[in-house]
Amino acid sequence: MERLKQAIRERGNVLSNEVLKVDTFLNHQIDVDLMAAVGKEFAQLFKEEGITKVLTIESSGIAPSFMTAADLGTPLIFARKKKSLTMNENVYVSKVYSFTKQETNEITVSKDFINENDTVLILDDFLANGQAALGLINIVKQAGANMAGIGIVIEKSFQDGRNQLEKAGYRVESLARIHSLENGHVTFVDELVTTNR
Repeated sequence: MERLKQAIRERGNVLSNEVLKVDTFLNHQIDVDLMAAVGKEFAQLFKEEGITKVLTIESSGIAPSFMTAADLGTPLIFARKKKSLTMNENVYVSKVYSFTKQETNEITVSKDFINENDTVLILDDFLANGQAALGLINIVKQAGANMAGIGIVIEKSFQDGRNQLEKAGYRVESLARIHSLENGHVTFVDELVTTNR
């Protein structure tokens, strides 16, 4: 998605060879117009899948997931990292390790919101090692629901997440795939394909 790649180039901040900061438009301050375009793109990619629910993790996945769910006309569910006082024991629980925060979170989703009749699209802001997606897949499995696929706004293709998810048989659609963050410069996967022809 060219508009997203342009935002990454112009407003992203490469902090190291593994970390890209995009808090100016995605996960702190939200560029609403860009997220609306992201939502339309995901809705287009998955429109034939019969999706009944969109699932993400709080909080960075919420903005793109909200726009996607709005376009698909489905509810959005977000897995909570901290259990709410109003949530009883009637929850699905999964563990997720965050590479960026270097911590493991227990995520929960109420059993009232996903069941075996659902077809679920998982969405997240980043794909690196695949831990968030695997945690959400675990919740979908616990519910006995059908998996439509996984939508990712920004994928760090130099890490193992996509490989793990595809090896497990899941469809992965990433709107921007980063090949490298070396020397403070963002290189996208499709730029390499063009260069090597």
